[in-house]
Amino acid sequence: MPVKNRLADMQPQIAAWRQDIHAHPELMFEVHRTAKKVADLLREFGCDEVVEGIGRTGVVGVIKGRQSASGRTVGLRADMDALPILEETGAEYASTNPGIMHACGHDGHTSMLLGAAQYLCETRNFDGTCVVIFQPAEEGGGGGREMCAEGMMARWHIDEVYGMHNWPGLPLSQFAIRTGPFFAATDEFNITVTGKGGHAAKPHEAIDSTLVASHVVIALQTIAARNVDPTEQVVVSVTSFETSSKAHNVLPASVELRGTVRSLNKEVRAQAEDRVKAIAQGVGATFGADVDVRYMLGYPVMVNHERETQYAIEAATKVAGSCDVAPLVMGGEDFAYMLEERPGAYILVGNGDSAPVHHPKFNINDEILPVGASWYAEMVESRLPVA
Repeated sequence: MPVKNRLADMQPQIAAWRQDIHAHPELMFEVHRTAKKVADLLREFGCDEVVEGIGRTGVVGVIKGRQSASGRTVGLRADMDALPILEETGAEYASTNPGIMHACGHDGHTSMLLGAAQYLCETRNFDGTCVVIFQPAEEGGGGGREMCAEGMMARWHIDEVYGMHNWPGLPLSQFAIRTGPFFAATDEFNITVTGKGGHAAKPHEAIDSTLVASHVVIALQTIAARNVDPTEQVVVSVTSFETSSKAHNVLPASVELRGTVRSLNKEVRAQAEDRVKAIAQGVGATFGADVDVRYMLGYPVMVNHERETQYAIEAATKVAGSCDVAPLVMGGEDFAYMLEERPGAYILVGNGDSAPVHHPKFNINDEILPVGASWYAEMVESRLPVA
């Protein structure tokens, strides 16, 4: 089965929704215009229930099948928020909000799920209930956590849940997925090294915080190289090094380091946290500097459930003819929270040869919109077949 005919015919409409959302990007939980557009369209489609304000600004739509004997409910999720990036695509529908753009393709995800929702409202060719979930604040705000914390899964009796992300570099409209750990846990740290400031000509009278912090940066790389089992995955990155002085002839009194730790299982995650703290404080003690470590846990590891991954593969194969094995991804994804509450799976759909996500030139290829919408719809029809 290729792309569903009705959704292929809807491609111009889905693209129009996508381009409108793209032109009006919003950050984190402040997705008020986008959420209103989504809710208005869901009501226009004929959803049996539309609820706004779940997880602050999330939207949930309920679509009942023409039969209800199964008593089961499948959830489909898309994210709505953009990124604080200045757009450089040159598109006619480029962002009208300076410094904000849909650089990750959530405009496409939202539009694909809207297309699937309209199709499912029209056909209702399933036995049970579909719940479409439009989530705010995937980009660092934990909107998925907020929606789950409000009892979304129990309120709508969701039995299993599925999500999708476009993927630059994967051939256009091709799917890829993997079972088990898929996207990494995303933790952050701030390390403040406090020494004793002084004149650059008299280092013996100071405790050089720049030197100490430099040793910390190097030593943190031993976590991956020498502490963690080499068959496991962990990435420790120091991404900011800021001294308290900008002068050429001053040894600064303090340095602040910022960074991130990515890992793919709970044991390695905990080990990395312990080692970041111990290494930073140990290096500081060696040089006589004080070191304060703030370690912030972010999104958990996103783990695809085995049985539901197979269902996602079967649906993708029906739509696209095949489904590849996806690589491990050290980026984070807060769909992880939904997969901690219910069995489900997360799949990638190829965006072809495009700029990478989080890049000012990134843009969704509108050709993939009916493909993604067809996969969403197929997940419902195949999981809730009519007898």
